[in-house]
Amino acid sequence: MKPAPFLVMGIVNVTPDSFSDGGRNFEATAACGHASRLLSEGAAIVDVGGESTRPFAEEVDQDEELRRVIPVIRGILERHPEAIVSVDTYKAEVARQALEAGAAIVNDVSACSFEPALLEVVASRKPGYVLMHSLGKPGTMQVAPRYDDVLSEVRAFFERGLETLTRAGLPEDRVALDPGIGFGKTLEHNLTLLRGLGTFLGLGRPILMGLSNKSFLGKLLGLDVHERGPATQVATALAQLAGARIHRVHQAAQAVQALTLAEAMRP
Repeated sequence: MKPAPFLVMGIVNVTPDSFSDGGRNFEATAACGHASRLLSEGAAIVDVGGESTRPFAEEVDQDEELRRVIPVIRGILERHPEAIVSVDTYKAEVARQALEAGAAIVNDVSACSFEPALLEVVASRKPGYVLMHSLGKPGTMQVAPRYDDVLSEVRAFFERGLETLTRAGLPEDRVALDPGIGFGKTLEHNLTLLRGLGTFLGLGRPILMGLSNKSFLGKLLGLDVHERGPATQVATALAQLAGARIHRVHQAAQAVQALTLAEAMRP
């Protein structure tokens, strides 16, 4: 069977303070309902997170994060047993319990650097794993980020990360790569990464892009966070044509439309 040309990962923020939809789906029932909508709109994956990773966000303790995400993961899979659920966490115990609850992917902003025990969890459980580049923790990553060559440095980071993961025992075919747009990058860093996505294709792993409603769109176009939907869809379509395959978004139906059109118009 020919693989799908793109996969949409729908965002389920079980947080009171996420930058785009903080608080809207904070309760488990609302979060599960939102996941159902995303799946009905064409999302192939739903990504459940209990701690905001927006710039300058405060950390959430492990017990609170577990209280937020585990009931939602279970609730989604009770409603949709066939659903692919991702957990957006860097905490080893949260990942472990999420995988036990039925999650199939760990979406980790830290590359196992905030809690090294997470490497043991993913190596032993062998879920799907998103290896994302970030420059420090959310609370500090946007404080004067600097690179000599952002493309080559992010590629070298991916090479090191893949080597670490595979040496620990996680098969390389479980890994997707996320350049981390907005995670320790200026506007120009973000645009350089978007222009240079082809730099990462030679690593042989799918590229995941999280562009939805990001601040670089606001800075470039002068848009408030709730005005960035159309720009998100354009950027998502362009990223697909540049080589990305997985797209983490807030609005699944619109993303599916944009990506379908992009593929139909591919030269």
